[in-house]
Amino acid sequence: MAERILVVDDEEGIRELLFAYLSDFGFDVTAVADGGEMRRHLAEHPVDLVLLDLGLPQEDGLVLARELRSRADVPGIIIVTGRGEPVDRILGLELGADDYIPKPFDLRELVARVRSVLRRLRPEGAAQPPPATAAEQPQRFEFDGWHIDLAARSVLRSDGTPVALTTGEFDLLATFVRQPNRALTRDELMDALYRREAGPFDRAIDVLVGRLRRKIESDPAEPQLVKSVRGVGYLFAARVSPDARSSDAPR
Repeated sequence: MAERILVVDDEEGIRELLFAYLSDFGFDVTAVADGGEMRRHLAEHPVDLVLLDLGLPQEDGLVLARELRSRADVPGIIIVTGRGEPVDRILGLELGADDYIPKPFDLRELVARVRSVLRRLRPEGAAQPPPATAAEQPQRFEFDGWHIDLAARSVLRSDGTPVALTTGEFDLLATFVRQPNRALTRDELMDALYRREAGPFDRAIDVLVGRLRRKIESDPAEPQLVKSVRGVGYLFAARVSPDARSSDAPR
């Protein structure tokens, strides 16, 4: 039986993203917006894990974490939040959360943490679900009206017009799409694309970013998607979600 995950987050985009992404890994996912919806769901449907945002508009997520930990059927708890203060992380863990991951997060890291918590909570000797293969991972995404298919290595504008990218340009865009809203260093990008670090005078990534911007930015001189992060590298600032044409809507 698929392990059951409840996402509690007031941001609709986050709920949709986590619902679609985790569902593609074989989890049984439900997404709700606040503590009231969380309680109503748990009253009828036990879950194995709760992904809990701290910054809910009506109830503090830390209060909900304490409430979850006091249940007879205690689920695993991973706090997923934009709060950056160490005290929030410490309080969350002291209240019984099993893990804590800040926003923005890498989706692959989130899945790894989900599996780690579920593995720790699983009774000894219980059967473990088989790991997802690469083919089972999400392959089609959309951002800012664009559509990218990682398996087919295709990129389409909002009107369905294909855009020709070189191998390097496509691999760079795919790397950004997999890790949106996260500042990536040039070394990280070089490793992802070429399996090596950037040298002190290596401008390969900068050149590639410039070429990609000319193809996907409405104004390459004032980029809104691929942004420079001074002293670090680059950040993909688009809201990325699994392509609605290939994913179910969240429950």
